[in-house]
Amino acid sequence: MSEYEYQHEVEELERASATAARLFDVRRIIGGLFTLYGLVVTIAGLTASDADIKKAQGINLNLWTGVGMLALGLLFFLWLILRPTPPPPPAQD
Repeated sequence: MSEYEYQHEVEELERASATAARLFDVRRIIGGLFTLYGLVVTIAGLTASDADIKKAQGINLNLWTGVGMLALGLLFFLWLILRPTPPPPPAQD
């Protein structure tokens, strides 16, 4: 394998790695999970019975926890938008 072929193959692997890093960014996964679970817990809090709220000393824990999880998930998405992963370098053919 010549030096040129080796360098070209390394550049292709670096571009593929950068693309995979953008697709599987941890912020996207964590933000999605917190947003999804936040929605579920918020809905559970909105439909909580008086007995459930009384058990928690008058505080609707599901509602507040769900809102907090939603806020955290949306902050991860905001972070992803404000500081995106840099795009892969352009191909030099």
